[in-house]
Amino acid sequence: MILKDIYEYLRSKEEKLIYAVPRKWIPPWFDGKRKEIGEKVFVDPYEFYSKILEKFLKMADENTDYLKSLSTIKGATGRDWIRSAKMYAMFIRPTLSYNHKGFGRFEDEDVLGFKESGTFLKAIALLPYLKMLDIDTIYLLPVSKYSDLFKKGEIGSPYAVKNPMALDERYADPLLEDFDVEDQFKAFMEAAHIMDLRVLIDFIPRTAARDSDLIVEHPEWFYWIRVEELAEYGPPEVPGLGFKIPSPEDLEYIYSLESVREHLKKFSLDPKTLDPEKWENIKKRAKGNVLSEIVKEMGLITPPGFSDWINDPQPTWDDVTFLRLYFDHPKASKRFVSNDQPPYVLFDVIKSSIFPGEKPNKELWNYISSVIPSYQKRFGIDGVRLDMGHALPKELEKMIMDTARNYDPSFVFIAEELDVSRAEESLKSGYDAIIGNSWWMMPRIPDKTYEFYQEIAPKLPIPFLAAAETPDTPRIRVRDNGERLKKLIPFLLAFAPNGIFFINSGQEIGELQPLNLGLDNTEEGKAVLPITDEFYGKLGFFDHYAYHWDTADDDVFGFIRNLSMIRGMYAELIMDGEYKPVWLDWQDGKTANSSFWKGNRAIIAIGNLDVHPRNVRINLKNTKGGDLRIERVRVWNGKEWIKAESDGEWVGLELDSLGFKLVEIFYEEVR
Repeated sequence: MILKDIYEYLRSKEEKLIYAVPRKWIPPWFDGKRKEIGEKVFVDPYEFYSKILEKFLKMADENTDYLKSLSTIKGATGRDWIRSAKMYAMFIRPTLSYNHKGFGRFEDEDVLGFKESGTFLKAIALLPYLKMLDIDTIYLLPVSKYSDLFKKGEIGSPYAVKNPMALDERYADPLLEDFDVEDQFKAFMEAAHIMDLRVLIDFIPRTAARDSDLIVEHPEWFYWIRVEELAEYGPPEVPGLGFKIPSPEDLEYIYSLESVREHLKKFSLDPKTLDPEKWENIKKRAKGNVLSEIVKEMGLITPPGFSDWINDPQPTWDDVTFLRLYFDHPKASKRFVSNDQPPYVLFDVIKSSIFPGEKPNKELWNYISSVIPSYQKRFGIDGVRLDMGHALPKELEKMIMDTARNYDPSFVFIAEELDVSRAEESLKSGYDAIIGNSWWMMPRIPDKTYEFYQEIAPKLPIPFLAAAETPDTPRIRVRDNGERLKKLIPFLLAFAPNGIFFINSGQEIGELQPLNLGLDNTEEGKAVLPITDEFYGKLGFFDHYAYHWDTADDDVFGFIRNLSMIRGMYAELIMDGEYKPVWLDWQDGKTANSSFWKGNRAIIAIGNLDVHPRNVRINLKNTKGGDLRIERVRVWNGKEWIKAESDGEWVGLELDSLGFKLVEIFYEEVR
């Protein structure tokens, strides 16, 4: 195991107590040397990491290959494990950033030689913390090599993928200078699987960094515009159609517009096709940055991406460009463009699930379909979130899934589908879960919360990520009534029908700052920290950012930990039990509820969506649908279990403002 090799390497090294880590990163069983100053704990980094790795190695079976998926290790082939998963979404770079020197401001690499931004080694050290949260699945934002070109902030976005097959070197920790980044990720995967944790990663098949490594060998896989067109490049306006995805009926009007005709004139043939001899000379001269040579020698550049929605107000995606999935124009649009029109980007072109061409770029499709199996074979990943998979050609989408599942039948795909009305389509396409929109509806109390919880979630044909927040959204704490919603919304989602328990990293310590403004946010959303904070206005997707580990909200941390454990206690009941809406003595749309019944046991989740306290009475007989003999009732109030009384038919509860209760019932049916 590479984990063992790294352990032996760390053991051979020695340092002073000069490496600071947050107190929360210290496992309860850690017995190494330490010096505590407030919430900072100074350790010898080599001893700290080696003792954590030693713990994992003692748990490992020497005959097991932990670079296989966890299901493969366990001899399982099904994908139902995702339904009961307790998932932690982590962007390694900010989640594991910390000022290890313990003084001054954050630095990517500091004066002591420590890397303060996140690394795979630090991700290994966080695994005991995740187990303490009773997490069993880690969802990693992209870990592949990303670009520094056209950055939206101080550093590049992980979604500007420069080479999907390679890991980003920035995740390598200099403490492991004898091990490359692949070895360090392998060690992380081995440790995760030893700890019974599955790992999913983000996969981005539709776009690439504008200076993608793939350009060197395949410039024809990209779209090109003349450099002089770049300053005014963007999606053309389409008056009269509003904000929508184009339909086939819209195409004639769209292509008749002067703005669209001018847009099409911006495009050029790729540099290899345009001038093969000059292209070969560029390839020979280019040293690491072929795009800059193309710009200088041929005046061409890859265009930025933009939304496939007509009249989308968001700006262009300046750090990414679209891959050319077809060698011809969309079949439905060919009659509207001239025969000599160079390959171009427009709403229909990039929505190839609806507007496919007739000449697939098969070599590119084969390459895209080979990326996930490469990660499966090298690292043993357990699943992916497929970025914008619903916009891909259906044949390519299926090809990606089939190739991965032919290697590992237990491999899970999560759709980046936010529209719950398309859940059935995602299921038919082969996905195991969708992201959904709980992060948007649930914080909007009471109406949207009630609508989602009582009417939408129970009817979904596919599991959704039961998320109070995601890496793209505002933090739950900054919502209206956020200090109370930070518990109420995760509680309700933990017991939502068809929900996958989901924690966004930082949520459990009360982090305020979003990582991105991509969903349900505005520019003002990045100004939620005090102006004196070192990371004021910074976004972790694009800037150096470190979570506020030293001022963690211990109350919400303890709550999330207990909630995760309780969710795990009742996982089988939630998965296999009979869901029933709860029969209350009165209902005004401000009491969210769910219940699950199986055998002689049931749980009932009740949430008060009102800012005023209220008393509710639950009719057990009508909820279950039959006479019951109640044997025992207890209630969890978010902190502890309390014995409750029932007259055999009713249970009464007092709910605080935006409060909640979980009721456990043992019963016998009276026949």
